[in-house]
Amino acid sequence: MQPPVSNPGSNRLHRSHRTVRDAMEATGPQVCDDMTVEVALAVMAGARAGHLLVSDEHGLCTGLVTRARLTAIRDSPAYTDRARLRDVLGGRGPFTSPLTAMAEAERAMRHRSVDLLPVVDEEGSAVGVLDLAR
Repeated sequence: MQPPVSNPGSNRLHRSHRTVRDAMEATGPQVCDDMTVEVALAVMAGARAGHLLVSDEHGLCTGLVTRARLTAIRDSPAYTDRARLRDVLGGRGPFTSPLTAMAEAERAMRHRSVDLLPVVDEEGSAVGVLDLAR
């Protein structure tokens, strides 16, 4: 049997066959939803991160917050220093699975007007982040 012929670019998956797993990034900083907005902003600054993945007390991903969103909340007239991440998330999700086709995930993100989407496993734990900007 002859070895396969090397073909530059053959290791890349055809775009229509890519899954979220092929494009997702590492999870980055993860915090609990009982953290205050002010502390979350400090964590982001310390980690030099533009977003945080948020989990509940059971370790299940509840969503993702960006620095821009938290800054807007903190600068709003209704802000109090007791505001917690769970108060500003507005429910669970949206999420995607590592096994979702990239084209499907991209359509869903564009429909929801989001650039970042948490990737969760079958148990609901965060395994990565899908970033349309990359």
